[in-house]
Amino acid sequence: METDFFSYNLKDVKKIREEFMKPEIGNRKSENKNHPSSIVNIKLAGIGGMGVLKASLILAEVFFRRGMDVKKAEVHGMSQRGGSVCSDVRFGKKIFSPMIPAGAIDYLVLFQEDQFQLYEAECSPKTVILKPAMIDLDKLKNKRALNIAMLGLLSRYLDAPEKVWLDVIKENLPEKLHDVNVEAFGLGRLTPAF
Repeated sequence: METDFFSYNLKDVKKIREEFMKPEIGNRKSENKNHPSSIVNIKLAGIGGMGVLKASLILAEVFFRRGMDVKKAEVHGMSQRGGSVCSDVRFGKKIFSPMIPAGAIDYLVLFQEDQFQLYEAECSPKTVILKPAMIDLDKLKNKRALNIAMLGLLSRYLDAPEKVWLDVIKENLPEKLHDVNVEAFGLGRLTPAF
């Protein structure tokens, strides 16, 4: 009797998914996001050219330097043509997969608010949604620094010193962009937490 290749693989996928979705693997272990054994799941979303991938690189590096296990995954198919771009960043004591499990997004950082509808189903009632409207964009001197301003806003919710954020930002951007991006980060960081 010949085994149907597709159904065989589907059984394996279901088994792997069941294993992955166990609370100690797929989801955070604690509601306290600053607890060292918790897993924090952050999705950044925007369109091509908004700096989503640069922001996710900076975010991942900040928590790598904090001694966390960090994993990151990106989707950027049509990004050069203004298509949707998203990046999952997960960090904690031990991370097994770069992909955020369904319903386990802790923070959804939107660089463009119309991206929410694409990720709404992946959110839970506990997901914190951060969007550009939360920042006084009139004070943002360079609109291309929105990605760094959004990281500043996100930083209010996470346990990492401002100096680490600023060091990583400066290391990942050309020197001529340091001042405008440090200012953008400060603008986001000074935005009241909701």
